[in-house]
Amino acid sequence: MRRVHIIVKGLVQGIGFRYFAERQAQFLGVVGWVRNNYSGEVELTAEGDDEVIAKFVEMMRKGPSHAQVQDVILNEREYIGEFNCFDIYPTE
Repeated sequence: MRRVHIIVKGLVQGIGFRYFAERQAQFLGVVGWVRNNYSGEVELTAEGDDEVIAKFVEMMRKGPSHAQVQDVILNEREYIGEFNCFDIYPTE
């Protein structure tokens, strides 16, 4: 099992990126959360099987059709198993 923390930079707010992430997570069986940051980035924490997280990360690198992802900062974290679903959190 694997846990990642992701920061997505670029034109990633106001184009449905959080909902895209939620749909992809539900499709793949990933759990965790996504939110917009006041800095203009999208932040995510995701947990799941190694292969599934790898696919999820690749989807976040592309984003939805209107996104212009410029950079993705990926940090590996210790797997905790704390989530039951994938949620959209309020902007922080």
